[in-house]
Amino acid sequence: MSDAIEIKGLRKVYAGGGKSAPKEALKGLDLTVPTGSIFGLLGPNGAGKSTTINILAGLVRKTSGKVRIWGFDQDVNPRQSRAAIGVMPQELNLDPFFTPAGALEVQAGLYGVPKADRDTAGILEMVGLSDKANAYARTLSGGMRRRLLLAKALVHHPQILVLDEPTAGVDIELRQMLWRNVRRLNQERGMTIILTTHYLEEAQEMCDEIAIVNHGELVVRDRTANLLERLDGKTMVIVPDGAAGPIDLPPGVEQETRPDGAVALTYNRGKVTAEQLLSAVHAAGITIRDVRTEEADLEDVFVSLTHSAR
Repeated sequence: MSDAIEIKGLRKVYAGGGKSAPKEALKGLDLTVPTGSIFGLLGPNGAGKSTTINILAGLVRKTSGKVRIWGFDQDVNPRQSRAAIGVMPQELNLDPFFTPAGALEVQAGLYGVPKADRDTAGILEMVGLSDKANAYARTLSGGMRRRLLLAKALVHHPQILVLDEPTAGVDIELRQMLWRNVRRLNQERGMTIILTTHYLEEAQEMCDEIAIVNHGELVVRDRTANLLERLDGKTMVIVPDGAAGPIDLPPGVEQETRPDGAVALTYNRGKVTAEQLLSAVHAAGITIRDVRTEEADLEDVFVSLTHSAR
C-alpha cells in the first residue's frame, strides 16, 4: 500500500447559529499520506487541521468528499477505517477514577481487542508509566497524563498514529521521551505517524514530508528538504577582527551590523555567490576572525507560504 490515507475533495461546513453564518472549515481538501512516513500537517490556528483529524478519527461528520484509511473507505467500512487509526488528542480527556492500567483495558475492550492480544504492561512500560499502573489518573502529573493519552492511542495496535499537538506545554524530558517512542514505532513497526504541531523545529527535525494548510485549503505539500530549498535567501555572518567599515557589495545584498559587532550579509544564492561576498569583504580591508552562514528554516517557509495564501 503506497498511501496510508487518501483524502479527496474533503469539505466541512459547520452550521451557523443565531446571527453567526455557516463556516466552511475545509474547502475541497486533497491530500495523501504515504505509508510508513512521519508526516507533518501544519497550519495557523483555524486552518482546518483539527477538523481534518477529527474527520479521520470519526468524531466529526464530513460535509462531502472521500476518505480512505489504510485502504478502507470511511463511508463503506467505517469500523475498519477507525480501527486502523489511533489518535492522541490535544485535550486531556481522561477519567480521573481509572488507573492507567484500567484505562488501557477499557480502551482495548471498546476496540474489541481480545484479552490474549492486549499488551497493557508493555505499552505502559514504553511510555514510562509502569510504576503508576495502579494509581488513579487524577493523581498523575500533567506530563504523565500526556503519556497516558499516547498509551491509549496504541492499545488496538493501529497502523496509523495521529499526534495532535502532542508536546504543547510539556517539559523537555517528556518531549524527548515522546519523540524516542515515535521514532521507535515508525522504524521498528513501520507505523505511519501524522503530526500537527506549532513547534516548527520539531516538524523540521521529525517529518519526512509536510503539508501546510490554510483557510481550509492545501497550500503546499512536499518533502521537508524540498520545502526548505524554496527560499533562496541565505545570510553570511562575518565576525570581524575590529570594527568593520562600509562594504561595496553586489546589487541586492543587504548589510546589517548586529549588536555583537558581527556583520550580516543577506543575499540570494541564485544571484550572488559566497566567493563574491568574501572578495568584497577583503576588498574593504576587513580581517575576518570567524564566518558562518544561516539558512532558512521551516518557520521562514511557513510564514512565507501562509502569508502569500491570504
